[in-house]
Amino acid sequence: MPLALFALTIAAYAIGTTEFVIVGLLPTVAADLSINLPLAGLIVSVYALGVTFGAPILTALTGRMERKPLLLGLMALFVIGNTAAALSPSYELLLVARVLSAFAHGVFFSVGSTIAADLVPADRRASAIAMMFMGLTVAIVTGVPMGTFIGQTFGWRATFWAVAALGVVAFIGIAALLPANLSRAEPARLVDQLRVLGSGRLLIVYGMTALGYGGTFVAFTYLASILEHITGFAASSVSLILVLYGAAIAVGNIVGGRIADRDPVKALTFLFVAQAAVLALFSFTALSPWLALPTLAALGFLSFANVPGLQIYVVELAKKVRPGAVDVASALNIAAFNLGIAIGAWVGGLVVASPLGLGATPWVGAILVAGALGLTMWSGMLDRRTTPELSPA
Repeated sequence: MPLALFALTIAAYAIGTTEFVIVGLLPTVAADLSINLPLAGLIVSVYALGVTFGAPILTALTGRMERKPLLLGLMALFVIGNTAAALSPSYELLLVARVLSAFAHGVFFSVGSTIAADLVPADRRASAIAMMFMGLTVAIVTGVPMGTFIGQTFGWRATFWAVAALGVVAFIGIAALLPANLSRAEPARLVDQLRVLGSGRLLIVYGMTALGYGGTFVAFTYLASILEHITGFAASSVSLILVLYGAAIAVGNIVGGRIADRDPVKALTFLFVAQAAVLALFSFTALSPWLALPTLAALGFLSFANVPGLQIYVVELAKKVRPGAVDVASALNIAAFNLGIAIGAWVGGLVVASPLGLGATPWVGAILVAGALGLTMWSGMLDRRTTPELSPA
């Protein structure tokens, strides 16, 4: 693999860390800025919404820019966003800083995938894209726990300084290693994206993605608080538990891809049933440290095991209902993942602020996943029928 690909992987690692590390720091941020947990949870929602709506719009607007200057500009924006977060004197300015970082996130993964594929021969393109996205997976396994540890030891601002430094390293690597003569694909127009959203079948899958992936974030957003205030773990233990959770996510992502290859709908049906059951179970096992840990490992496994199946399914369906816009349909599914994060974090905040309280977030998340299960069964039923949208005409 060319060295330029490792620069993209470092950038993906930094971006993945900044997206999820806030979960382990919510109690610390809330205490420092004198806000309650539901307000702190909006820091997660705002970032995810920035990716959801910023990515398709900015990708369309920057489609005619040269690839290398665009990537350098994105990493500069990422560094500025995280530096602003580290310096934010107030909650409101922290939200603005997170949105800046989110804009860089969405466009980077959209553009970075095509660049990674162009850096290698045709028969190694899939491996190159997987290498870049490995940075995101490794960030969940190592970057989030390390960032949480840094934040708990030196203050949450130190974590954002560290992530900004990673962004600088990625910027230098891209500037030094990425070729200047990268090919540029025809930009996806906003009208093409709107045309994809006009497909009822694809909207069902986007709903599956948002509810199935986002359901876990009702509880995961407030996981540090659950572990400290309900399970009884010390704050210093949270970073170690996040290592366990991240490792389970990595395994789930690999296994989920294998079981979804043959029949995505059948695999997703099974995974959503299991995910909803484990979330509901966590409402009870969270009371015991010995029961909470294996439940969290199972939840980490299931929360990302559905990702490959959802992505495979939307591509297969788009080939039938919107054959001229498969790439756009796939990109919008990435937006749906982030919309799910925003919805999950927002719903979790409502639950925490309600009489139900923090302990109810897992079973409320299970209800969202059950909604994804219902949509999956509905979509599978439509697949088995001959509908006008799927007919040869």
